[in-house]
Amino acid sequence: MILRTYKYRLYPTKKQEVLLAKHFGCTRWVYNWALAKKVAFWGKDKKGISIFQIANELPKLKKQEETKWLAEVNAQALQQSLMNLDRAFTSFFKKRGNFPRFKSRKDNRNSFQCPQKVDVDFNSNLIWLPKFKNGIKSVFDRQFEGKIKTVTISKTPTNKYFAAVLVEQAGEDPVKPEATEDKA
Repeated sequence: MILRTYKYRLYPTKKQEVLLAKHFGCTRWVYNWALAKKVAFWGKDKKGISIFQIANELPKLKKQEETKWLAEVNAQALQQSLMNLDRAFTSFFKKRGNFPRFKSRKDNRNSFQCPQKVDVDFNSNLIWLPKFKNGIKSVFDRQFEGKIKTVTISKTPTNKYFAAVLVEQAGEDPVKPEATEDKA
């Protein structure tokens, strides 16, 4: 199987832009909340707390008065931000990256991921995401065949929206040719 990413430009309506902004903000908040929780837990007991223990607290958070706004966005996007934090910690402990840092509202990188229940309609030029009642208008410069694994929605500093669709396609990974030595 081959994994390929296709990037498409999105043209959301004003209502959809508000919902996208909520997704960006909520996933950033959950990431920062979980990072603070992991740092505090380590500082107190010198033990780690698993990302799954933190994820089990998300449903309780959505029911609390001060954080009930988390229920307005896709739950899988929130869970995916926790998985991204876990991946950042794994990279740090394997000495492949720096210690995870808190995300800023002023940071130019706004994105969230939808790992399931996403559909691309090439005929209607729409991408369907959870929590979005109508599809988001898109421009498709090319089509793909295969199973959608995840979609990353991002916003650039110039207020352009994009969808990066990761697709699993049939076929074999290209093999790098082995270096041959000349035998003279």
